[in-house]
Amino acid sequence: MSQLVIGMGIIAIVLTVSALASGLVERAPLSFPIIFLGLGFLLGGGGLKVIEINPHNQLLEIVATVSLSLVLFLDAVKLQVDELKSDWHIPFLTLGPGTIMVILGVALAAYLIVGTTPLQSLLLGAILASTDPVVLRDIVRDERIPRSVRRALGIEGGMNDIVVLPIVLILIAILSAQGSEDMNWPLFFFRILILSPAVGLAVGGLGANLMGRADARFGIRREYQALYGIGLVLASFAAGQMIDGDGFLAAFFAGLAVTLFNVSLCDCFMEYGEVTAEMMMLLAFVLFGAMLSTLLGTITVVPALALAVVALVFIRPASLGIILQKAKMSNTARLFMGWFGPRGLNSLLLALLVVQAGAPDAEKLLAITGMVVVVSVLAHGITATPFATVYANRVAKAQLTMAEERESSFVGLFEPDANEIRRISPDELAAQLASETPPLVLDVRSRAHYERDEGQIPDSIRVLPDQIEDWASTAPKDRPIVAYCTCPDEASSGRVSRHLETLGFQASALQGGYKAWEAKYPVEPKGMAAVQLA
Repeated sequence: MSQLVIGMGIIAIVLTVSALASGLVERAPLSFPIIFLGLGFLLGGGGLKVIEINPHNQLLEIVATVSLSLVLFLDAVKLQVDELKSDWHIPFLTLGPGTIMVILGVALAAYLIVGTTPLQSLLLGAILASTDPVVLRDIVRDERIPRSVRRALGIEGGMNDIVVLPIVLILIAILSAQGSEDMNWPLFFFRILILSPAVGLAVGGLGANLMGRADARFGIRREYQALYGIGLVLASFAAGQMIDGDGFLAAFFAGLAVTLFNVSLCDCFMEYGEVTAEMMMLLAFVLFGAMLSTLLGTITVVPALALAVVALVFIRPASLGIILQKAKMSNTARLFMGWFGPRGLNSLLLALLVVQAGAPDAEKLLAITGMVVVVSVLAHGITATPFATVYANRVAKAQLTMAEERESSFVGLFEPDANEIRRISPDELAAQLASETPPLVLDVRSRAHYERDEGQIPDSIRVLPDQIEDWASTAPKDRPIVAYCTCPDEASSGRVSRHLETLGFQASALQGGYKAWEAKYPVEPKGMAAVQLA
């Protein structure tokens, strides 16, 4: 059978199986990476031998390159830069010291368990410090999980690679240049750390601006704007490679330019780009699975499995636990975040860069990475739905609102409690509601308290406390706001009011909350004039 037919058959399987299995994946302890990585193992040289592929295969290189470029570009476009600008040092804890601790911890474990050299161990540590957004996606999209926790994991999954990638590139260069005196290190660092990001910013910023002007003047059809966005990704990668820098760094900074310079790309590109990235990533899982079905047989399995267990069960949770010591969150949230640091496609793509560079023992490093990824894909994919359900049930049934449920951002988990917030009594609120200019009343009770209480204050708008920032982005600022939660848990309304004040609203909290109002004034059935944001 020809390679063309086999290739078209694989693509057909990816497209049809992903569509047919989507409903099952959302409900069962299963994930797309498990399905397609397993499919690759089945079809590969270690299985039915339909796909014969090795680490130097050109198709694998193309699919991997396009996948990683798209993922990096889209992650950068979706970053909430305003949030990061205000308190950049908080996310930096997980992306800086947190990532370094994981790298060093995995490197030490690799040196002791699988016997790699110190430099190879550091490279493995960097590769396996990459948090995979594909495997993490089901958690980040689960609206039952407090937004602050989902946001923290989303920031890590979206920005982690931009911290890890330069370290991987530098270590690859050092490993490849061992014994050679021809390497111009100052020029190498300049191209990687300065020139590549600058080229990416230029391509992304100028390219998106050009489309905006052309669309405003001529009216570009949406499908062509979507294709143009894919073109920007490929152009930024090519530009980075043409200057002897790194195309992946250029692709990330091209996406970041769209966000930093406030240049809007058509939402059609985001939709089309994400669908394209999804298809390429699932195809990459099949190809990597086929490759690993034979490559894993070249290493000793037990030490590699032991490294996977140590990295996933001990090093990642311990590192994040140290970072989150001062965060206001439940122990359940800490354990949840510590466990969900999956290693997946991004680690395989980074390990493939080592092979492409021709570094010593590159295929061994790729095989070890593959073993850790296989364990992670299985463990995190199987536990995502049940663990999220357990956590969500604890949030819903908690007697007191969990601290992470009061916050809409990762930054908020580190902010001090709200003490200086203006509070008004139920009588004052009743008088204001009867006036010609009534305030906007926000019902910010936690999920559990909202379910247990019988009703709500008349005409109040229901907004979950961890989603207040999304609501505020479209809310009018010309009306005063009164937030209420459930007494005695006034912390939610106080923190919401303080956060709204920082966003330019005139806000206060209802003293005594819903219970104090209910004791003196009528309430209406829950759901009346209610808004609950996703």
